[in-house]
Amino acid sequence: MMALTNVSKFFPMGRGKQLHAVEDVSLSIGKEQVVGLVGESGSGKSTLGRMIVGLHSRDQGDISYDGELLPTRFRTQDHLRYARRLQMIFQDPYASLNPRMTIYDILSESLRLQGRTDAAAVTGAVTEWLKTVGLHPDHMTRYPHEFSGGQRQRIGIARALMIQPDFVVCDEPISALDVSVQAQIINLLSELKASMGLTLLFIAHDLSMVRYISDRMAVMYLGKIVEEGPANEVFFNPQHPYTQLLIASNPEPDPAAERSRTVVPIRGEVSSPVNPGPGCRFADRCPNVTTQCALPPPEVIVSEGHRASCHLLN
Repeated sequence: MMALTNVSKFFPMGRGKQLHAVEDVSLSIGKEQVVGLVGESGSGKSTLGRMIVGLHSRDQGDISYDGELLPTRFRTQDHLRYARRLQMIFQDPYASLNPRMTIYDILSESLRLQGRTDAAAVTGAVTEWLKTVGLHPDHMTRYPHEFSGGQRQRIGIARALMIQPDFVVCDEPISALDVSVQAQIINLLSELKASMGLTLLFIAHDLSMVRYISDRMAVMYLGKIVEEGPANEVFFNPQHPYTQLLIASNPEPDPAAERSRTVVPIRGEVSSPVNPGPGCRFADRCPNVTTQCALPPPEVIVSEGHRASCHLLN
């Protein structure tokens, strides 16, 4: 359904410098699949998601949706056209809702932009979606500041799904929420995916949660995907040194096991994404670095559908 081919996004910094937010990323997402995208803050995950839905233009590469090449830079008519099928759930439930609009105005806006003018039908749709995400229809007259973080995220989910899209980018929809509320949101997304046949790109930091909800997992570091494959295989059989250290840092749910295990931290600071060299982006933090790592890393097929970019695997 969604295919990214050598996609790049650079932000000019002046004096010939560019911040390489996303570089040469290729990723395929099948219909009704959930692909989890993980990595540290600043790795380019959100930028990639925003390029897919047209909030950022791309500098290189192609993005195809259902066999159709998406525009490099979305215009107003492109947003109106593709919003019917491509939507995004934003990370911050406190900043992503307009504080001057009621919940009814927030949820009905997309319907009005798509030409739905029947007031009774719009109100009925808003009522049904509030019920679907676990809120009361009376809440439609309230403002965002009257809700908790979990309730606001439910409103954000309802807003994204109001016009029944096929593909949704979930940009860290649980990172600002308490653990108990995270589970509720994940279960809600799983139920809606099953009932609506959604395809999701699920961006998150929580590796265990990503493995739970995803069919496939992609690991991103400083703008590049370093490993991608079936979620269970990447989680239990990681090949790239960064993936191995990232998963090793994931806490164990059993307190006794967590206290007894040896944790190897990822040492060093993340390199600057401004005008990076051609070599492996993780080389300056990798415990297994060699002189080869100054060269562009090869893409190695670990097994069917599982690939990683590392000289150590070649």
